[in-house]
Amino acid sequence: MNYSRVSNLKIYSLALILAGASWWLAEIFRFDFFGDQSGIDAPKHSVDYFSTGYLRKDMNEQGVLKSELKAKGILHYSDDGITHIDKATLTLYNPDTPSIPPWIVNAEKGTLSKDGKNLFLNGKVSIDRAAAEGVKQVNILTSNLHVLPKLNYAESSEWSQIVMPPNRIEGTGIEITFKRPIYVKLLSNVKSRYVPH
Repeated sequence: MNYSRVSNLKIYSLALILAGASWWLAEIFRFDFFGDQSGIDAPKHSVDYFSTGYLRKDMNEQGVLKSELKAKGILHYSDDGITHIDKATLTLYNPDTPSIPPWIVNAEKGTLSKDGKNLFLNGKVSIDRAAAEGVKQVNILTSNLHVLPKLNYAESSEWSQIVMPPNRIEGTGIEITFKRPIYVKLLSNVKSRYVPH
């Protein structure tokens, strides 16, 4: 009698029994412990995708860069389509006048509507434009800013401050148009400090 053949047969039989038992236990665990999972839906208000190091670019009809939205991270929710943004930086370019520096808007938090037309920047918001030939440096501080990126427009009902060194103006409520004709308007309780040259 060939003992090695019998020994191999016992090992193969044991392996086959263990494989069958493992499959049987896996099936019991899957169906009996959890139940049938096929009908389970995700919670209504749940994240369906996220990103870190997020960057979105929008171009005009000629393919020239109009705006960029950068974020440390985003969370997108499936039920309302709203994107929650962490550490947002919105850069608004001037495609018609590329020599003018872009407006750079920074906020700690924000939300972007499902259609991408409404950006709500929460908490403190800073808006800056560097100086260049024919344009002055502008630094704006406000909070809870509503931005319409496609229209290059923003508004807030909160206290706001405009600094065009060395001058400073502050008031309650602000409206800003970022493209020509550019205007920045404080709505009420306006105080200014003007330094003559």
